[in-house]
Parts: sequence; C-alpha cells; structure tokens
Amino acid sequence: MSADPAEPAARVPHPLRDYALLADGERGALVGPRGDLAWMCFPRWHDDAVFCALLGGRSAYAVSPRGRFTWGGYYEPGGLIWRSRWATERGIVESREALALPAERGRAVLLRRIEARDAPAAVEVTLAAGAGFDRHGMARLRRDGDGAWRAELGEERLAWLGGQAAEVREEGGGKSLVLELELEAGERHDLVLVLARGEAPEPPLPAADLWSATEAGWRERVPAFADSLAPRDARHACAVLSGLTSVDGGMVAAATSSLPERAEQGRSYDYRYAWIRDQAYTGQAAAAAGAEALLERAVEFVSARLLADGASTSPAYTVDGAPVPPERRLELPGYPGGVDVVGNRVRDQFQLDLFGEALLLFAAAARHGGLDAEAWRAAEAAAEAIAERRAEAEAGIWELEPALWTHSRLICAAGLRAIAGQGPGGERAARWQALADSLLADASAHSLHRDGRWQRAPEDERVDASLLLAAIRGAVPAEDSRSRATLDAVAAELTQDGYCYRYRADERPLGEAEGAFLLCGFWLALGLAQQGEHEAALRWFERNRASCGPPGLLAEELDIGQRQLRGNLPQAFVHALLLECAAVL
Repeated sequence: MSADPAEPAARVPHPLRDYALLADGERGALVGPRGDLAWMCFPRWHDDAVFCALLGGRSAYAVSPRGRFTWGGYYEPGGLIWRSRWATERGIVESREALALPAERGRAVLLRRIEARDAPAAVEVTLAAGAGFDRHGMARLRRDGDGAWRAELGEERLAWLGGQAAEVREEGGGKSLVLELELEAGERHDLVLVLARGEAPEPPLPAADLWSATEAGWRERVPAFADSLAPRDARHACAVLSGLTSVDGGMVAAATSSLPERAEQGRSYDYRYAWIRDQAYTGQAAAAAGAEALLERAVEFVSARLLADGASTSPAYTVDGAPVPPERRLELPGYPGGVDVVGNRVRDQFQLDLFGEALLLFAAAARHGGLDAEAWRAAEAAAEAIAERRAEAEAGIWELEPALWTHSRLICAAGLRAIAGQGPGGERAARWQALADSLLADASAHSLHRDGRWQRAPEDERVDASLLLAAIRGAVPAEDSRSRATLDAVAAELTQDGYCYRYRADERPLGEAEGAFLLCGFWLALGLAQQGEHEAALRWFERNRASCGPPGLLAEELDIGQRQLRGNLPQAFVHALLLECAAVL
C-alpha cells in the first residue's frame, strides 16, 4: 500500500500478512513492518482503542530506523515476544517488543528494547496515544522530574519511560511525542509505556526485571510439543491462543475489529469477543496437544456461561462474560476496503451447535483428568438445551439466516455421544444417547442428499465443509458411507489449489464470493487422516499452515489469487485447528 506523502508513515496500513501480534491475555496490539504499533484496545479486548491507526485514526506508537531499510522479524520461540529487524544502509537494527507478563485487567505495560546490532543507528520514535478511538488525545502532557512523560487520555492514564529527550509536536489535531535516538554499535535503549485506568500509573519495575518476568511467563504458558508433527508451529499456535485468553477464561475470536473479509462488500465485523464455539475448538485442540492451562480456561468459561444462561446461552460474550454490545459505527476512515464497526449482531442470534461443541469440550476434558461437579452441571444444561431447542431454526456455524442446519444437529449428536461415554452411565447416559440417536435419525431422514452425503439443510442440497465434522467428532463412524460421500463431495466441489471453501454461495467460481477458509482446510486434513489417507492429510496440513506472513499469524480467509489474508487477525479457531492437526496427525 503506497503512502500519501502528507500522511505520517506510522498511519499508512500494510497488508494483513505483515502484522505481528503482541498480547498478554487481556488485550493485544498489532505491530507493522515500520515498527508501527497501529492497534491496541485498553483496558481489555472489547474496550475502545488507544491506538487505532489501523482503522485510519491518528494514534500510533512507532519505532523506525531513519533512512532506507528493509524489514524482517521473528518471534522468540514459545511466546509472543516479537523482534522487528531492519537492515539499514549502515547495519542491523532490532526492536524487541512485548506486552509484559503477568497481565493485569486494568493496567498494561508495553516493552520495547531498541538495539543497534553491529553499527551505529539512527532511530525515530513517535508516540501519539488517543483513547476512545481517538476521541481523547494526550491531555495534560508533561515531563516529570524523574524524566517520565505522563498524560491523561479521558479515563486512562499514561506514563512513558525512556523517552525523556522527546519533543512535543502538534499535528493532525493532537499532540505527539517524537524522540530521535542515536545509538552506538551494540547499544540498547529501553522504552516502557504504562497504561492504567483511573489513577496515575505507578512506576514499573526496571525494564530488565519486566523482561525477565515476561520471558518466565511465556515459558509457563507454552509447552514444548516435542512429539507433535510441527513443534514450532504448534508452540506458536498455542502462544497465540494463550495470548488471546483472558484470566477470566474467555478467549477472543480475534484481536481486531473491522478488517474486511472482502473489499468494499460490507463484510467487516468485530471479533474482539469470546465465541463459545471457538472456545470449545481451542479446548479440544488443547486436550489433544496436552496444553492443560488452555483446556482448563475453556472449560471454566463455557461452564460459567451455560450455568448462568442455560438454553438461552448466547453464541458469544465479552471475555468477562458480559453481553456483546450491539453494532455501531465509529467516526474513522476504516481499513482500506472495510468499514469501521464495533459490536456484533451475534448477540441476537441462536446457534444450536454451540451446545454440542460445549459437550465435546467437556468430554475431552473428562478424558484428560475429569470434570468437577460444576462442569457436569453445565453439561446437563447443554444437553437439556439441545432437547428443548432442537426443532428451532437457528443461525448455525456460519451465522446465516435461520434454518434447520444439518451441521448443528449432527454436532449436537456428536457431543451427546461423547459426554455420555465419559460419565458413570445409567439413566442419564442412556437419555443422552437416545437424544443423539433421534437427532441423527432426523438428519438422515431430512438432510441426506440423494448422492448419499450430508446436505446443508432439509431445503438446501448444497454440500458444506462443516459437515466433515459429523465423522471427525463422532456423530457417525468414519467408515459410514455418509462420511465417505461427504468427504468426497467437499473435496470435489469446494476445493481449489490445496485450499477449501465453506460452501458455494452462488453460481460464481470459487474464490469470487469469498476467500478460502483455512479452518476448512484443517478439517479436511483431519477427515482424510481419519480415513487412513495420511499422505493426503499431510499435504492439506502443510498447505494451510503455510498460509501466513512472516509473523506466522493466520486470518480467517485466504484470497488465493492474491495470496493475501482476509478478515480479522489473528483468527483463533484457525490456530486451534492447526494445533489439533499438529497433535493428531
């Protein structure tokens, strides 16, 4: 994307594949190739942004070498500590970056350590924060006697250490701090930004101590996965999922809002909320891979929602279990091709499959150490919700117009079978098995295509990649003729160039209506492995896990023709299926 000569470089967006994620579980930040931190909400995921240049705002926090440079970067193994790396005309410059651990709900500490690796370096740092999606700039900006800059951002308070030599500049309707650094070869310079709600931030620990605590925090969060198919990618996927998961247990579907799935098509959504389905996918992947902390958090969050809301459980919540706010527009230009929107209409939907996914999650947890009494009560609530609402039209996995979606009924059957096999048996298990049999019989009677495969709904004969889950999750055996016929139909009708689409939206060729869904590619890998086609399964796994940019993050969709990521970033359920495939294959 080319820059407007009048636009500061930190506010010019990049293709999504170039952004790295910093996250601590309570909030996340995206950092671009110019060291431009262009997105961060505070104090938590669903709150307003304090840096929103990604959507056309003025607020950003950039660290960039002066002059000409080329960009690279990498994550340190087993965490979300990112190193931006620039080759300049004089030498190599790096910026080590992280949100500090352990995280606090109302306080964030952003670490940046700039280093001139092998030659003197000139670096420019620009800080322009703006709370409330730029409604509140840096007011009462001052440099205190300890050299730290402090400011008020509406309800938020800011302290910036390491930038004592910065100058205040007025531009674009607000104030910025600009720091010109001249570093000798081998010299390092630490910058520590502290954000707090309400009261002024207390001085943090020394930067070295903050880095040590953050390194230790990531070592505790991410196992080695030495026995998985792809240990490095499995660790990275686990780190991403952990970074997206709050101390309350809720895991956001993505760190961002309003990044378009299709340019100029009005398909921009806010994914900074915890979907029950996505949480269940992550819990099942964690169980398969041995990531106990992620599994425990998923069970904790999903159990609490079911016990609180029963058959009225919403498809999604904020990470602290509150309702998702309604959609509203912001007063920002938006990411190119998209519209600026926060909130999500999922709050008003009924999705039956979430109850089946919850039961699959609980069954996976039971196989790996058992469920406590509260989780078993939540399982009872999920099963009762299926029995009560199975005949209702609902939005389904893809959040479409209400219908009797086949996938939802089959995944509920799979969940009932799985949880029935983990309990003490007796009348309850028999009741759950009978309900599963009834759901399967109904789907077989009304949603079986004449070719012997599952179809999307009684009135919709199309094939859908989500129907692969009937066999993968155990609603029907893998050797069942319906399983094989569905797998063959998905491969024949919904794949292109090693990628898989959800379904055919209309008569246009694949790829014109929407991008390939990376989630579906991983489902195909699992389905093929289940059929004993291991070489084919590995091809699908390798193709889809490579659909990322240098930081290794995966979005929801891939535009095959342009080799570009589409939609919000990073998409949690895609990383969950990557982790599951790495463990299972």
